[in-house]
Amino acid sequence: MSTARPDTARGNPTLTLAAVCLAVLVLPASLTGTSVALPDISATLDVGLAPLQWVVNAYNLAFACFMLGCGSLADILGRRRMFAAGTVLFALSSLASTVTSSIVVLDVSRALAGLGAAAVMTAGAAMLATTFEGAAQARAFAILGSSAGAGLALGPSTAGALVNAFGWRAVFLSHLVVAVIVLFAVPAMPESKNPAATKVDWAGTTTFTLSLFCLMFAIVRGPQRGWTSAVTLLLFAAAAVLMALFAVAEQRQRQPMFQLSLLGQGRFMAVSLIPVALSFSFVCLLVLLPTYFTSAAGMSINASGATMMLLTLPVLVAPIVVSKLVKNGLSTRLVLTLSLVVAAVGAGWLTLISPDVSVAALAAPLLLLGVSMGMTAGLVDGVAITSVEPAQAGAAAGMFNTMRLAGEAFAIAVMSAVLLNSTRSHIADGLPGVPGARSADAGALADRVISGDLAGAAEAFAGSAGSGFRSLLTGSYTDGLHLVLWVVVAICAASAVLVGVMLREPAPQAPPAEPAPAEPAPAEAAPAKAAL
Repeated sequence: MSTARPDTARGNPTLTLAAVCLAVLVLPASLTGTSVALPDISATLDVGLAPLQWVVNAYNLAFACFMLGCGSLADILGRRRMFAAGTVLFALSSLASTVTSSIVVLDVSRALAGLGAAAVMTAGAAMLATTFEGAAQARAFAILGSSAGAGLALGPSTAGALVNAFGWRAVFLSHLVVAVIVLFAVPAMPESKNPAATKVDWAGTTTFTLSLFCLMFAIVRGPQRGWTSAVTLLLFAAAAVLMALFAVAEQRQRQPMFQLSLLGQGRFMAVSLIPVALSFSFVCLLVLLPTYFTSAAGMSINASGATMMLLTLPVLVAPIVVSKLVKNGLSTRLVLTLSLVVAAVGAGWLTLISPDVSVAALAAPLLLLGVSMGMTAGLVDGVAITSVEPAQAGAAAGMFNTMRLAGEAFAIAVMSAVLLNSTRSHIADGLPGVPGARSADAGALADRVISGDLAGAAEAFAGSAGSGFRSLLTGSYTDGLHLVLWVVVAICAASAVLVGVMLREPAPQAPPAEPAPAEPAPAEAAPAKAAL
């Protein structure tokens, strides 16, 4: 038995929570902030859409794919050790991203940063699950969720300011600085392992990672190579087969890293669905809108960042208000369901967006979308963890975060593909009406427009044809974004209905009526009364 004092064995709980939350703050910011830097990266490194997309996709894909595997390793090797290793890898990858001038190195570095982020997230959540108990644990996970929401919210505005002042490399440098700060707190963190975890679930880790990779790669590849091409269809088929093999592998594990039994718990699954649905609205718009504002609407980076604050600031304010309302008796089911309704209304309202729309007209829909995310930030994490048995808290945290991160990666890939496909289709339809533009490649033009180089694509034509050509590109881009927004409306509206039903409390059942007892004999009356 250890002779260490209890507080030493547990490390410093307050410092542990602060360090984990600071790390988790920068992880989503590394996704949304990087999207703001993409046009500057494209201009500096002179790259097309496909390699440019992987600056974001490689990070998000690796982050989602390796969550479960890193969680298993943390249980075996130690949560603090895995957290430290992930932070070091994230820091070194950010350093490489800061200094490189090669898009290939940048993409690889971003993938390694995603792997480090997966280790940080899983190990950090596991440390909180073992450091805190009961109500304190629920509060810790609520704070963790608020930190993740704040990171998503602050990423674009912070990155915009850095890019405008110092260039895109400053974004990755800021990630490095935060990672180094977090490392100073590692010695004060508790170390723990799962005694029951003795080996890595390689079968589950491999099949899950490859399945998600094949799915994401097919979605990214589809718009550029064709949805019905043999390779794209083969990737989709491989993803389905590998996911089926993953389910089989987990059922055969004595200590599965992904507890499939949690999939049967309606309340947990309903809560897990909410961040996935909001990934299609809030998270995707954080990635897609900055490029539209700077290229189609002609905003400066600073103006784009200021406009995006209408979307992000409510995420910092709404959780405080919602927390007080819930404490005063407001139903969490109502709050979570209403958040999806608000997202659907905001996305529908935002379809008024166009290159010449005023910021004042955009304010209300952007604020609504931010409020929808803020209503769940912090709340949804705590509800997810407390909706299962205490013994399943760690597994639930891992599954919840895996579903959230996989949902974000999937949503960004899908919505980017929808935007690219729609923009390309509208450009192709409009090219015959522009003098001298019949021979233009609609696919290549759409790639340049979506990557933020609309002005460069429009410069291919001069004079009156150039003016009409630019209008075609801008209008096609806007129509593509409108389609994305209507898809968001459909997803959030359907999810609101589903979540509302799944979170509905079962009606209390009346106790079965007891048969009327026969008239007791006088001698039996007393014993019968005592038994009641």
